[in-house]
Amino acid sequence: MLVATAAAGLLAPVATQASDVINLDGMNDYSRSKKTSNRIDSKTFINNVDEDIAVLNGRVDGLEAQQNNFEAGAFSSTTTMDGKAIMWIGAVDGANEIDGTDTESVQTGYTYTMNLNTTFTGDDNLYVRLKAGESGDVWELKPAAYHIETKNTSDNFNVDKMWYTFPVGDNITAFVGPRIENYYMYITPSIYKPGALKAFKLGGNSNFGASTDTGFGFKYETDGGFGVATNIVSKGSDGYSKAPLAKGLMGKNDVSKWDTQVAYTTDRWHVSATLSDAQNWTSQQYNATAFGEDTATDSTGYALRAYWRPEASGTAVPEISVGYDTKSFEGGATGAAKEADSYMVGLNWKDMFQADDTIGLAFTQPLKVTSVVGGGTVTEVDPLLWELYYSFKPNDSMSITPAVFGGTDSWADAEDDTFGAVVTTTFKF
Repeated sequence: MLVATAAAGLLAPVATQASDVINLDGMNDYSRSKKTSNRIDSKTFINNVDEDIAVLNGRVDGLEAQQNNFEAGAFSSTTTMDGKAIMWIGAVDGANEIDGTDTESVQTGYTYTMNLNTTFTGDDNLYVRLKAGESGDVWELKPAAYHIETKNTSDNFNVDKMWYTFPVGDNITAFVGPRIENYYMYITPSIYKPGALKAFKLGGNSNFGASTDTGFGFKYETDGGFGVATNIVSKGSDGYSKAPLAKGLMGKNDVSKWDTQVAYTTDRWHVSATLSDAQNWTSQQYNATAFGEDTATDSTGYALRAYWRPEASGTAVPEISVGYDTKSFEGGATGAAKEADSYMVGLNWKDMFQADDTIGLAFTQPLKVTSVVGGGTVTEVDPLLWELYYSFKPNDSMSITPAVFGGTDSWADAEDDTFGAVVTTTFKF
């Protein structure tokens, strides 16, 4: 653009000079008299060229000023931003049997997310996630219909996540932040990607039940594949005061969860065991029955995870993720939950019909009670959830995922059977 502007600026005076000096009458006079009234020499264009260079310099200075004004209102050079918008629509038959309300109608949901990453040393990272969302009531129905992307903020754009990571030596990554969940500080326990239900996240989202609050921890990983992660998340540190629990970080009435994971990971497979020491914890219901949820109870949980992937995608051999959880509840009156367990199997086939597409199939038994305090008879449902989906990408920044899913006895009684269908569209930018 600058070259074109300069060229245009130079040609304009040349055209003007030529029209003034070289014309038909002058040429005829020259032919007859062998004389010219004006002579073109080396000084003819000097003044005009100087003027146009001055104009060009002024325009360049203007562009630089505009660029400086833009940069003054932009992020620093060490901050990057990406985001995504997700929308879904679907319906769940039988949902009203679980929550007793009219939730079988077609309902929608959406989330809008912006991720900000900033480094100060080149090795550290400050992560902030801004998120807004709204959804129909059916997509908040745990565990039978809770959509993997559900986030209800009543359309408000909030700070959803915030934490800081930094290296300690060569093999340790430290985490600390006011809005973090335990599993962000894990060594990845599962590669199954859910297509509809959050129950299938992390190889079965029961022992790993999520809660975003103040947390800190570290992750140690060697080049040989061995790793250890330990972390704690506390609700009391930021003012949680649900009666009769009191405020305060790691106090006796705090609502907190301390997880420690030991793992071995290679390029194609992974095994891990995670111990969860939960205090007054209430967040395992993403994949648990009404009895298995057993809210506001101290508990000790163990989560075993493994996955395996084939050498090449696009074949009939799928990626396989499996999980098994067991949980022991402490205290409680006679007849209260004492022991519970859960399992999950997830299969993914990738690049089957086109590049970057995925077929997913998964089954899980939500966390259900297997024994009660006092050794009495266990009155519990026999729950099962499943999903089947196909995800494909019309272009590099967009994916569409139609899915069907369902469950039997998934919450409190034998009437809690569901079948649903949903289409989820994701736009990344």
